Amino acid sequence: MKTIERLIESVDAVTVCGANRQPISALTCDSREVAPGSCFLAVRGTAADGHRFIPQAVAAGAAAVVCQTLPETLAEGVCYVVVDDTHAAMADLAAAFYDYPARELQLVGVTGTNGKTTVATLLYDLFRALGYEAGLISTVVYRVGGRRIESTHTTPDAIRLNALLREMADAGCSYCFMEVSSHAIVQDRIRGLRFAGGIFTNITHDHLDYHKTFAAYIQAKKRFFDQLPADAFALVNVDDRNGRVMVQNTRAKVATCSMQSAADFTCRVLEQHLDGMLLRMDGEEVWLRFLGRFNACNLLAVYGAAVLLGAARNEVLAALSRLAPVRGRLEFVRADDGRIAVIDYAHTPDALENVLRTLNELRGGDAQLIVVCGCGGDRDRTKRPEMAQIAVQYATTAVFTSDNPRHENPESILDEMVAGVEPGARYLRITDRAEAIRTAAMLARPGDIVLLAGKGHETCQIVGDERRHFDDREEIVKQFSIHR
Repeated sequence: MKTIERLIESVDAVTVCGANRQPISALTCDSREVAPGSCFLAVRGTAADGHRFIPQAVAAGAAAVVCQTLPETLAEGVCYVVVDDTHAAMADLAAAFYDYPARELQLVGVTGTNGKTTVATLLYDLFRALGYEAGLISTVVYRVGGRRIESTHTTPDAIRLNALLREMADAGCSYCFMEVSSHAIVQDRIRGLRFAGGIFTNITHDHLDYHKTFAAYIQAKKRFFDQLPADAFALVNVDDRNGRVMVQNTRAKVATCSMQSAADFTCRVLEQHLDGMLLRMDGEEVWLRFLGRFNACNLLAVYGAAVLLGAARNEVLAALSRLAPVRGRLEFVRADDGRIAVIDYAHTPDALENVLRTLNELRGGDAQLIVVCGCGGDRDRTKRPEMAQIAVQYATTAVFTSDNPRHENPESILDEMVAGVEPGARYLRITDRAEAIRTAAMLARPGDIVLLAGKGHETCQIVGDERRHFDDREEIVKQFSIHR
């Protein structure tokens, strides 16, 4: 067991007060999780300041406290470590506490606005299919080899992240594929991790509630590539004009992928049907059980990353042809009478437009495309009118409804969506999501497509601080009267 004296060698401490030789049994930034022997990190977050909970942590038996400001009263027998930034210190301490697990894995980070979950998950599935043990850290789920762990964040905090990586290394995993969110980059959650590679999918309008400007959002993503080591790869989608921006200052080996122009890895869609598409990838034709140009782009990134990690090209293509789509990403549900529902996580303007364009290409000439969509509360408000306008532009009927309202009034969110719709556009406004899905199912005829957008894999709806069970897939199966 490590002592705080040994652990603080990994951080830039401003001041150290009190006993520093006692063993540390755990790290935590949640005072409710403190047990005797814990090291409590007082992190200043957007909702709460951990410094307020130092007394509770000490009362619960914390052996050490890491903070930016010393409390007025110092408890006897507790070591207080003052640092300039507890976010950074937490990452450094976590890596040291768990014996730097990222160094024992081929760790690949995937960042971008859309496609992160698909790319990371398919890389995990692919390398498992190639015979390797692998780990996954994604929005949908965490996996240690074949073991499933429920996901809490796209990228967990530094303590949880290093704990997961240690589990993976101890379980014999050779690879870990993880989503890297812009929040995680800015908040130093991935600080100190050694990456074997980084992948950039794209960047579009999102998270401006947090980053405030699009330029700041781009810089957050770019920072990930700036920090890659020289022996890592940086694979970027150059069809996005910011792809080359991401790697302007990287030390990593740069590789490019494109659906439109010359690049290190290229792909073209040759045919597309409801059950999959035929691609020419890197000069070879391959049939895959996925739909949409955006998914072809995701699959190209998966292929390119696998090759850069040393996998044989022909083996990668063969394994890709056997993979299935990720849950909640263009997931199809078919009724016995021919109605089709598609469940997708599309919750940004670009993602919604991509999915609607794809479905429009696939539907029959007189078939309807009905979309059910909303926008989350306590999130970027500027995209709400744009999402609504895209819905009415590409669907024959749009049904606006509640997503995860959180602490906002659902009606206010819908008001902001509807404000973006041009007069005369065809849409319905049904606040209750279950009722909106029921209405869309009733409007659909055999051959029509109903898109349920925004929640994808999620199985709850967040109202205030309450997480209520809600699953788009369950709802549409019920309305389609599918019994399995």
